[in-house]
Amino acid sequence: QEFISGAVIDLLSSRKGMMLEMNSCDTQGQCIVKYKIPTRGLIGLRNQILTATRGTGILNTIFLEYGPWAGEIKSRENGSLIAYDTGSVTAYSLFSAQERGQMFVKPGDQVYEGMVVGLYQRQGDLKVNVAKKKAMTNVRSNKDATMVLNEPKTMSLDDAVEYLNGDELVEVTPLSIRILKNPKMDPKLMRRQ
Repeated sequence: QEFISGAVIDLLSSRKGMMLEMNSCDTQGQCIVKYKIPTRGLIGLRNQILTATRGTGILNTIFLEYGPWAGEIKSRENGSLIAYDTGSVTAYSLFSAQERGQMFVKPGDQVYEGMVVGLYQRQGDLKVNVAKKKAMTNVRSNKDATMVLNEPKTMSLDDAVEYLNGDELVEVTPLSIRILKNPKMDPKLMRRQ
């Protein structure tokens, strides 16, 4: 549709795409836009196109050629929520951590120090202790019964690769897909090893 094509054009241009052809929209409001875009600009593009077009966009890709480096492609602006300690995620600690951003873990999940457990709502990274247990002296209140946790975002392999910044890695196992901070790029973690 015509009013959506502007958002798609902005999105493709921000990923170093170069418009080759744009046909006028047909009677149903569908437009065909052809772009030449680097392959690394396609990572994570499908989800953003679907969001920008409200689920009506169709993305078709084909390899054209090897080309010169098109320049730096801007990654996400938000930081990551990083696990401060190793252990099992508790609802008690997750309740306070979810106020800081979108979580990727749920109670009972195993986390380790340096693992990315969520998307921070601000720039920069923030370490959170999602494995903190509730103190036994604090059992008087019935707050656990009223605790409402947001649904965590489930990351597919495509989502995880799209999410990465330069200092992060994806860990793929038969049971899970996790994102972690690269310990070789964190001087504090290197000193401990």
